[in-house]
Amino acid sequence: MSNPNAHDIKVLNGLIETTLDSADGYREAAEQTDDAHYRTLFQRRAAERQQIADDLSAAVRGLGGDPESDGSILAKAHRAFLDVKHALLRNDDSVVGSINAGEGFIAAKYDKALEDGGISATTRETIRRAHAAVKVEHDQMEALKHSLEGQRTEANPLFPH
Repeated sequence: MSNPNAHDIKVLNGLIETTLDSADGYREAAEQTDDAHYRTLFQRRAAERQQIADDLSAAVRGLGGDPESDGSILAKAHRAFLDVKHALLRNDDSVVGSINAGEGFIAAKYDKALEDGGISATTRETIRRAHAAVKVEHDQMEALKHSLEGQRTEANPLFPH
């Protein structure tokens, strides 16, 4: 017998996978930076993304499905590439730029999921809440990226101290 929530489960599992990729990316970024402020920021973001993935996983279980438990192979390959790039460039700007690109990707995945006309209202609300948290973090990383592109001022709340 087929699960009537199969489409919702599939959409949520896609978001879980992407969100786990993001959490893993932040954990790696925290390990790669020498700046304590960035390390703390990236560790906090990893924990926040893990919590979002856990919340989405609970929704999948509530729909009678099995939540995704790992990120994607493609993301692992991308992070390996970024490890090499960062080793060559050896600066936090490259790490922040890579994270910002990932933030754009995850935000687009959530936008697409919200536009899916085949999901239930309950699942849409679950995604909307997760998307709101992702969007705030995306906007903050965008601000950090711009501050590192030559607009370093101590007025920026994300400026490293």
